[in-house]
Amino acid sequence: MSKPRILVARAVFPQTLARLEQHFEVESNQADATWSQPELIARLQGKVGAFTTGTERIDATLLAACPDLKVCANMAVGFNNFDVPAMSARKVLATNTPDVLTETTADFGFALLMATARRICESEHYLRAGQWTKWSYDMFAGAEVHGSTLGILGMGRIGQGIAKRGAHGFGMNVIYHNRSRLTPELEAACKARYVGKEELLKTADHLVLVLPYTAASHHAIGAAEIALMKPTATLVNIARGGIVDDAALAQALKAGRIAAAGLDVFEGEPKVHPDLLTVPNVVLTPHIASATVTTRRAMADLAADNLIGFLVDGKPLTPLNPEVLG
Repeated sequence: MSKPRILVARAVFPQTLARLEQHFEVESNQADATWSQPELIARLQGKVGAFTTGTERIDATLLAACPDLKVCANMAVGFNNFDVPAMSARKVLATNTPDVLTETTADFGFALLMATARRICESEHYLRAGQWTKWSYDMFAGAEVHGSTLGILGMGRIGQGIAKRGAHGFGMNVIYHNRSRLTPELEAACKARYVGKEELLKTADHLVLVLPYTAASHHAIGAAEIALMKPTATLVNIARGGIVDDAALAQALKAGRIAAAGLDVFEGEPKVHPDLLTVPNVVLTPHIASATVTTRRAMADLAADNLIGFLVDGKPLTPLNPEVLG
């Protein structure tokens, strides 16, 4: 009996491919070519499954052109590359990789907060350029972290991880805003207090964004929201590009409207708004918050487990639209 055919749309660990090849006829992309939508559609012909990485758009147009497709497994916790309603309408299962990257991403979020607040990248560039000739009392004086107020917009697993690091590790006063309030037990574990969005923006010394990207959260932080923040505040985005209006943020940074920003995600990435590249008070990283070998292996393994679980055993581990299983 022939094996089901699947597409692995981006380069992945060889061990992951070897596991998949035990169960499927695999077309892989170890050259890590960037395919256009028509190229992706062509590659998916005759395939029942796809291993995606968050950059491949699975929408109604693609689904209509790929009638054999039954499952798409994202190697990411985010899934804004999936049109889940369209997938559900076509009875195509969508899966993601929650939980396995929570702690690593929270670590990175806090690292980005520290680098932003303490002006680490600015000072390194200064040193590398040979500009450091003497010490001065106010050289790259940044913002206090310990004992300051940490604001978190979006309080899922990663937001809670950042809250715990701030409260327990740095004695920070943690406030948060979320679509729904946490249980009293979770608030106590995080030492976090629920506030309205406006209070969050006005009060936070360091604001970290960890909310999912949806149509409702597009430009959740724009010029009006930045105007509410303290001029000494910092802003960190490890959520998704599009949650922040990057052009408005660049202008605010240039004008000194807020002190600094740290960004791991961008609108239209891998392109970055050119104005962000010209301001010194922003730390920029290329969407690497989950990038440790252990975590990326765990993400790849879970995506593979979802494909195997659904196509071989009929039991995916982390479905996003389980109603299609019925």
